[in-house]
Amino acid sequence: MKIGKRKVILIVLSIFVASVAVSVYGEVFTWPECVREALQNNSDLLSAKEKIKQTLQDKKITRSILLPQITAGISSKKSRTTTKNVSNTYSYNLTGKQLLFDGFKTIYDIRSASLSVKAVEYEYREVSSSVLFNLREAFVNLLKAQKLVSLTEEIAERRKKNLELVRLRYEAGREHKGSLLTAQASLAQAEFEVTQAKRNLVLAQRKLLKELGRESFSPIVVKGEFDIKIEREVPDFERLVLDIPEFKKAVVYKNIAGFNLKSAQAYFFPEVSLNSSIDRTSSDWPPDEEEWSVGLSLSFSLFEGGSRIAEVSKAKSQLKEKEAEEKSLKDSLIFTLQEAWTEFQNAFDKVDVQKKYLEAAEERAKIASAQYSTGLISFDDWTIIEDNLASAQKAYLNAQAEALIVQAWWIKVKGGILEDEVH
Repeated sequence: MKIGKRKVILIVLSIFVASVAVSVYGEVFTWPECVREALQNNSDLLSAKEKIKQTLQDKKITRSILLPQITAGISSKKSRTTTKNVSNTYSYNLTGKQLLFDGFKTIYDIRSASLSVKAVEYEYREVSSSVLFNLREAFVNLLKAQKLVSLTEEIAERRKKNLELVRLRYEAGREHKGSLLTAQASLAQAEFEVTQAKRNLVLAQRKLLKELGRESFSPIVVKGEFDIKIEREVPDFERLVLDIPEFKKAVVYKNIAGFNLKSAQAYFFPEVSLNSSIDRTSSDWPPDEEEWSVGLSLSFSLFEGGSRIAEVSKAKSQLKEKEAEEKSLKDSLIFTLQEAWTEFQNAFDKVDVQKKYLEAAEERAKIASAQYSTGLISFDDWTIIEDNLASAQKAYLNAQAEALIVQAWWIKVKGGILEDEVH
């Protein structure tokens, strides 16, 4: 029983500590958790999904023309003649119409509607791709902001120790007042950067919350590292472009324009329909005098002021427009793919360069601190080395974050979507 009570107490304490940690530091998110929440709550994604549903209903509406059209009616009429005789007339009817032939216009319209569904599905993938990039950028920027707070605090602490060293040398008469004031200014700058980094941290938190689809602000923390997977082999950009949702959508719209042209040409064909009706009419209710009819109807427009010819001409022009847009977009996307891949390679290589600069700056700062404390180098030389170290630390952090963001852009340009990140 005692062991059981101890376990319960430990569990309660662990839950309490965890809740306190969340309240102090904020809710902790990993990248997969951000992806899952964005898939459920991001407003842009939800809107794009609803558009797909609407287009599916438009397709059903278009298809309904091929099905029988049945209507029912009921009427009651009271009339009076000049002899002041009043009579009642009651009737109800049922009519039906079945389209048999319209030059295949409805068939082409249905195919066009089916392609419209594909088009909005590709539009959804475009939205998902944009959300993926925005979410990844916000995640990386918050990760960077968290690390920058720690880095600026570290730099401020170093500046504080440097100021103490300069003050001791100044009080001993081995340093002039200008050096002391410069060290004080450097500390003030470092403390300002700490405050600035904390403000930017809140801004980065709000940006990520927006991409997650949350309406209210609450402190959050992201958990991750600046790990980058590099692709060194030059990809086949002409093949990659075929899988990009934006290009696929352009191809679909070109095909829709082709079916719209065929639909416009179908206006030159007659329309054939099967019609039937059954009526009951009488002066008493329920009416008992029955009348029915069944027949075929054929309609053909002889002259409409040239509108059909104009519609066909317009549809041909729209098809040529979509063909030109497809070619232009393909050429543009191929360049964008190569540009994004080149930027990714450059950003990755820049991380290695900045890392070497940082290692060199750390070693120089270590040596310079020892030399300044023994009077082997001047304050001016020492403070330049210290400034270089701080700059190298921030430059390395910026290079890491930039590489991750450029990688996310490369994924977006290739057509990667948020759903691909679900593991």
